[in-house]
Amino acid sequence: MNQGVTAIVGANWGDEGKGKITDLLGDKADIVIRFQGGNNAGHTIINAYGKFVLQMLPSGVFHETVLNVIGPGTALNIEGLMKELDQLAARGVPKPKLAISDRSQVIVAYHPLFDMLEEERLGSGQFGSTKSGIAPFYADKYSKIGIQVADLYDKERLRMKLEKALVFKNTLLEHLYKKEKLVLDEILEQLWLSGQAILPFVSDTTLLLHQALQDGKSIVVEGQLGALRDPDHGIYPFSTSSSTLAGFAAVGAGVPPHAIRRIVAVAKAYSSCVGAGPFVTELHGPEGDELRKRGGDAGEYGSKTGRPRRMGWFDAVATRYGCMLQGATEVALSLLDVLSYLERIPVCTAYEIDGKRLSHFPPTPLLERAYPVYELLPGWQCDISGIREFSKLPEEAKQYVQFIEKQIGVPIRMISNGPRREDYIELS
Repeated sequence: MNQGVTAIVGANWGDEGKGKITDLLGDKADIVIRFQGGNNAGHTIINAYGKFVLQMLPSGVFHETVLNVIGPGTALNIEGLMKELDQLAARGVPKPKLAISDRSQVIVAYHPLFDMLEEERLGSGQFGSTKSGIAPFYADKYSKIGIQVADLYDKERLRMKLEKALVFKNTLLEHLYKKEKLVLDEILEQLWLSGQAILPFVSDTTLLLHQALQDGKSIVVEGQLGALRDPDHGIYPFSTSSSTLAGFAAVGAGVPPHAIRRIVAVAKAYSSCVGAGPFVTELHGPEGDELRKRGGDAGEYGSKTGRPRRMGWFDAVATRYGCMLQGATEVALSLLDVLSYLERIPVCTAYEIDGKRLSHFPPTPLLERAYPVYELLPGWQCDISGIREFSKLPEEAKQYVQFIEKQIGVPIRMISNGPRREDYIELS
């Protein structure tokens, strides 16, 4: 891997298969960093140790020489992190090298509580939250009542910060949600113990990363979800609460923008998403059920929630837009093998809105009125999972990849054609 920073990010709604790509490229890196989000989504990895879903840990934890960093832009769920570390140990994975930024902010017990209460209050108008506390966490962060990791080691400071936060929290609980008030001392003690649990990992990771760059180390930054879930550029308000774009990696990880030299946008060979919001190519009924059943290692279900993913055909309009937002230098196309059962494969090349054809991705109000315009491509109808060279793919599979590449305008440099780490094809 080249020196400098490689960003691995999603081109669509999330669930694109970024975990496998990070695991692959992380094998050649010195450092792998999570730069945003929390344990509200999972990255699935299948390797010699088995199948794993990482929700808080970076995807470099299976490589003993890699330093895994949780950056200041993340929503750190300490309980979830420690549980993942215990699960790795229980399954024979060597203890990973881990560093946690002292500037990271932590998920407090009341964040998932408010997430759940608000979704219940919204009823049929809810956003499909994973109820991991992400939106309340980022609301607190930007309201300046969040708790940094560094706060966990000064009990009086921690108490004062919690007192300020609970004035707001208990007012909402009592008057909006009609629930009992939170008890400060209980939360204080829980946070204090959590701080002690992660103390061996805590450091100034920004300083560490800048030194690593000066020393010529190679770094991978790992994004969560995808471009269309970005709160500024995605399908707002059906977005996440932190930026999912490679441009934010410099902020969320703590590296210089000019150090990010390679941006790998991951896109599925078809479309899927978990959660609410407009999804133009969505399939309903038996067609969608069949694609969901065949997708991934054990079907298309949310790695965090277990919810059935919404399924659709490849959306070139959305993917072209996602790659543009990410500034993608290349694309990794995942799960091509899943489409092997089809005689004809539809690809959405444009939208129709109010009788007009559109080739660019519009804002949410227009997107909700959009219909897909499809082109049909021939399928290959044979198993391609053992193939390791692009030239050995069936002609129809090569044509499908080349058609998508032309539609999105970004070179496809990697194809994942099976669930295992070794199931992939590199293109020059």
